[in-house]
Amino acid sequence: MSAQETSTGAAAGGGNEKQSSRRHSPSRLKLCYHLAVSNALYILLGPAAAALALRASRLTASDLAAARSAVAANLPLTVALLGALAVLATVYLIRRPRAVYLLDFACYKPGPEHVVTRERFMEQSAAAGVFTGDNLAFQQKILERSGLGQGTYFPAAVLNSPPNPCMAEARAEAEAVMFGAIDQVLAKTGVRARDIGIVVVNCSLFCPTPSLSAMVVNHYKLRGNVASYNLGGMGCSAGLISIDLAKQLLQVHRNTYALVVSMENITLNWYWGNNRSMLMSNCLFRMGGAAVLLTNRAADRRRAKYQLVHTVRTHHGADDRAYRCVFQEEDESGTVGVALSKDLMAVAGEALKTNITTLGPLVLPMSEQILFLASLIGKKVLGLRIRPYIPDFKMAFEHFCIHAGGRAVLDTIEKNLELSGWHMEPSRMTLYRWGNTSSSSLWYELAYTEAKGRVRRGHRAWQIAFGSGFKCNSAVWRALRTIDPAKEKGGNPWVDEIHRFPVDVPKVESVAATVSS
Repeated sequence: MSAQETSTGAAAGGGNEKQSSRRHSPSRLKLCYHLAVSNALYILLGPAAAALALRASRLTASDLAAARSAVAANLPLTVALLGALAVLATVYLIRRPRAVYLLDFACYKPGPEHVVTRERFMEQSAAAGVFTGDNLAFQQKILERSGLGQGTYFPAAVLNSPPNPCMAEARAEAEAVMFGAIDQVLAKTGVRARDIGIVVVNCSLFCPTPSLSAMVVNHYKLRGNVASYNLGGMGCSAGLISIDLAKQLLQVHRNTYALVVSMENITLNWYWGNNRSMLMSNCLFRMGGAAVLLTNRAADRRRAKYQLVHTVRTHHGADDRAYRCVFQEEDESGTVGVALSKDLMAVAGEALKTNITTLGPLVLPMSEQILFLASLIGKKVLGLRIRPYIPDFKMAFEHFCIHAGGRAVLDTIEKNLELSGWHMEPSRMTLYRWGNTSSSSLWYELAYTEAKGRVRRGHRAWQIAFGSGFKCNSAVWRALRTIDPAKEKGGNPWVDEIHRFPVDVPKVESVAATVSS
């Protein structure tokens, strides 16, 4: 990032920080309504509790003696009731889901030799000699409007002159990202590699043999009975699928740790053709990854950062339009690439609607559910011409981590969920600073929120991701402690530069020197 851009961004960021630091605040009327509904049970039971307390205060010794006599006269029934309660309590304790805690996580930060500015991107594209002049101009236009900054990262194989994508370089990229993030999360938590009982690795487009999960097992010499899984082809939402899989496994494996690694591999998936729907990926995707350490050990709750509250998965793969909107195939010349359909935003919106329809009743306060139900009855039953009520998810969550897939995705979700700039800031700054790092982008966003010192004990964070198939997945976390960024030992890539953010991101950022073939 140039000095001029840094100073400009810092200046712009200073103004935005004051504006964006003001979170959404509901109107006084709505706040009073929310408090009344949320505390309705206490309001209704208050008089009854007062009456019981008054009655208890008037009990005499003779009343207590009469009660003891009644219990003694019905001793078998009393014992049976107490036994039934004990059995029900035991069954509940045995069958209730085990709590899943997030001990810590780490995001990979590549070295300065991997930095790709907008100008360098265009230079490398032109030097490749495979793109037409029109398609170079197309890539420049997309890049200028992408919302990506001057500090994103590419693997060495793409930046070399000439580029040398090959299996060895792809493995080198995967090892650097995975091991870099895992080393940091193990150092932060102090967990020994041999204590890890579950490993889940997700990478959509790079699936070598042996698998990426096997690479992790081999590198860290994990124990022989480790349960390892490798997820491929599941797109940018695979990170939350991995979290959900780890959660299910932690219900079966007692007192263990689950390591989840989310990444994407750029080396062998850079598109070298001239199909514009496939060129979009070149402009948006960048190098990155994250490692997350989960556990079901009750003893680790006191030092864990978050507790996993809900995971909700939505799959629209039965619909052909949704299934093909992100599709890997060969172009007209036989070059493999990932085509992004023009229906992508509409499909994503439908998937999001389905997902929040399932998630809403689990997380929304009763006050919001009542308003939504009243709106639905008025429109569907009474035939009133009213706008459908959009539940205010800001009443359910303090923090939003929306997959930084692109500026259009973020704009659409901000509008549909009526979020403020403050809520969108982690996602927009992640897109600007790191680009689309696929399934790991959610963790860069949560790391941003932590680096800003915004996470307090009891806060709830909603992670939303979209992926090929087409899928929309959600995870809800509750903070178990206040996160002090000054005490973070490493693994948060924002800490050293968080003072520069947020920055103002123009709608169009020109490439300094246009390169044509």
